[in-house]
Amino acid sequence: MLEAVIVDDETKALQSLTWELTNFSDEIKVVASFTNPLEALAYLDNSENTPDCLFLDIEMPTMDGFQFIQKLKNKDFPVVITTAYNQYAIKALKNEAIDYLLKPIDSDDLNDTILKIKKFNSRTVTAERLEKILLNFNTASIQKKITINTDGKLVFLQSDEILYVESDGNYSTIFLTDGHKIVLTKKLKEVNEILPSDTFYRIHNSYIINLNKIKEFIKTDGYIVLETNHKIPVSRQKKSDFLDLL
Repeated sequence: MLEAVIVDDETKALQSLTWELTNFSDEIKVVASFTNPLEALAYLDNSENTPDCLFLDIEMPTMDGFQFIQKLKNKDFPVVITTAYNQYAIKALKNEAIDYLLKPIDSDDLNDTILKIKKFNSRTVTAERLEKILLNFNTASIQKKITINTDGKLVFLQSDEILYVESDGNYSTIFLTDGHKIVLTKKLKEVNEILPSDTFYRIHNSYIINLNKIKEFIKTDGYIVLETNHKIPVSRQKKSDFLDLL
């Protein structure tokens, strides 16, 4: 059962659309309806409210439908434009709407729209489900990989693939043994929490190293030489703890 939200400034139009949705299809129910666009925005921006679709009127005096879409923070659900004017159709589809319906709504058109909503939501659900499967598989793996979430994708790495991590303010760069880099929008502290503590050590405010990749420790100058000849500084505060660790 799809859960729908309706926004229409005219009470009669809102009631009519609610009736049409309820009676034309047993696959959809209206969970909330609003004549005030600002109240609707507050409802939809609440993370606890997760509708499957939004039916949105275009002609509203305080804020038209296109302005409403632009103000939406959460756009994870498909938007269906409802209007009595056909000239809005093309603009609607260019403004992130999945479909449009002309009032009064035809039952065949509504069924076609519901199919589009289902296809949209199935793609989203499939992506979320796949991510959970991958994460669960990785958690259950005998040789657990390190999961890095970056650029809208999950990257799975073995500890042995990582040389060191360098901080750059709110960003961190993971340097791999094959010469590639992965830039994350995470602080070094957050990355340190992801990495296994038995293999990685934060040796400096700006660096985490893979302990298995150490070739030399130059005590007089206070830096580590990795197998790749990268030189990583050791902070004074960490030097004593690091020597104890070794």
